[in-house]
Amino acid sequence: MRALRFDQTLVYQPQNPEPSPAEGDTLIAITTAGICSTDLEICKGYMGFAGILGHEFVGVVLESPAPELVGRRVCGEINIVCGTCSLCCSGLSNHCTNRSVLGILKHPGAFAERVRLPAANLHLVPDSVDDEQAVFVEPLAAAFQILRQVPITPQTTITVLGDGRLGLLVAQVLRNTGALVCLVGRHPKKLALCEKWSIQTQLFSEALPGHDQDVVVDCTGSAAGFELAMGMVRPRGTLVLKSTVAIGKAMNLAPLVIDEITVVGSRCGPFPEAIRALESRRVDVASLIHHRMPLGQGVQAMALATSPGVLKVLLTVRD
Repeated sequence: MRALRFDQTLVYQPQNPEPSPAEGDTLIAITTAGICSTDLEICKGYMGFAGILGHEFVGVVLESPAPELVGRRVCGEINIVCGTCSLCCSGLSNHCTNRSVLGILKHPGAFAERVRLPAANLHLVPDSVDDEQAVFVEPLAAAFQILRQVPITPQTTITVLGDGRLGLLVAQVLRNTGALVCLVGRHPKKLALCEKWSIQTQLFSEALPGHDQDVVVDCTGSAAGFELAMGMVRPRGTLVLKSTVAIGKAMNLAPLVIDEITVVGSRCGPFPEAIRALESRRVDVASLIHHRMPLGQGVQAMALATSPGVLKVLLTVRD
């Protein structure tokens, strides 16, 4: 089995063991996968993961105990959970104390010809959503998670920091609520995409800490972004952290206390809502695709994904 693996170094391996039934009851033939910032951070040591990378995917089910899935296109939730721990039983299964995470923690990922997941993790992809769109379901679901955690109305003022892949999805999802959204970033070409989405933009270098935003969503994964976010959110406003990258820099967090800021960590989200948004074309993901490369060029594709100005790089696994 062909796969892209990371174990201190990133390598494409044309021969790997087939996925084990212990990894999930459903076998999926991957057709397309997307490179995410988390994949890039893993190659820098994040999570200490070693193995097959990748968690954004669409594929065709080859075998499953759920017969209605066989032969159908699916995408999959990345947390593989036990279903019996206290967190699972309390409705917080994404925080399962025994979980593994596809391509991130103790579970081989989707940058491969085949992967296994529990049938319970899978969602059918409608025929009207093509493979390249379906790859975005997982990160788009993460954007929708904000709406489950933070009250948003058309009167809410929102700033999204970061014009990368996730920031552009978050800005679109929040715009669809009718709220006034401004995206702050460093790349004029990326920010230019927002014009057709009716989203205001601002260069990071010109953004001022006005302490006047109801909600600030930080998608930068940087100390500078976090500091700007603290300066932009109003007293008793909400700061949403979407980045999973540890900042690692000592900062003065006193403003969070002084201004009584609500800080919300936000991670995985609802797949059905993301799929419906793609089906109804309420979110534009096609504009985010910069390159398509075969799995055999995965090492080069990962390098390309780190280049300034590049958004989504897709890996085609099966034609």
